[in-house]
Amino acid sequence: MQNVDPALPARLEEIVNLFQNLPEEEKRELLIAYSDRTNECSPKEGETFTLSDIRKDEECTDSVGVFLKADSDNRLLFRMSLGSHVQTLTRAMASILCQGLAGSTAEEVMAVPSGFVPKIVGTELVRQRSQTVYYILARMKSACRQLVAERRRANLASSTS
Repeated sequence: MQNVDPALPARLEEIVNLFQNLPEEEKRELLIAYSDRTNECSPKEGETFTLSDIRKDEECTDSVGVFLKADSDNRLLFRMSLGSHVQTLTRAMASILCQGLAGSTAEEVMAVPSGFVPKIVGTELVRQRSQTVYYILARMKSACRQLVAERRRANLASSTS
C-alpha cells in the first residue's frame, strides 16, 4: 500500500488509497456511493455526545451538525447531521471523514493536513467546489479545538480547587 501522508490516521489513509488511483469518473461514482451512506454517520436515537455543534455557515447551503463523542482513551467518534439541501460532495466528505477519523484523538484530527482532499475528489471537483470540499474537515477540526479547550478549562478548574 502506498503511503499517502504520515499525518493521516490509518483509516483515512486507507480511503485515500482507494480513491487516489481511480480515474475521475470512478472517483465520482465512489463519491456518490459515500454520499448515499451519510445515514450511517447520522446521530442515532439515544446517543449522547461530548460536544454538539449545529449551525448553517455562509459557505454551506444548509445546516450541518457535528457531533463528537470521546471515549475513556480520548478516541473520537464523529456523527454528522446534514440538512436536505447539503450538496452531494459535502455529504460524501462527511461520510468519508466520519469513517476515516473514527478512533482518532482530537490532536490527530487537528493535525490532519487538507492535502489529501484532491486525491479523493479529483482536481476538477476541487477547482469547481473549493469551499465545499474542505468545509466538513474544517468543521470537524473546529469541534476538536473546542473539545480540547473545554478539557483544558476543566483540568484547570479541577487543579485549582
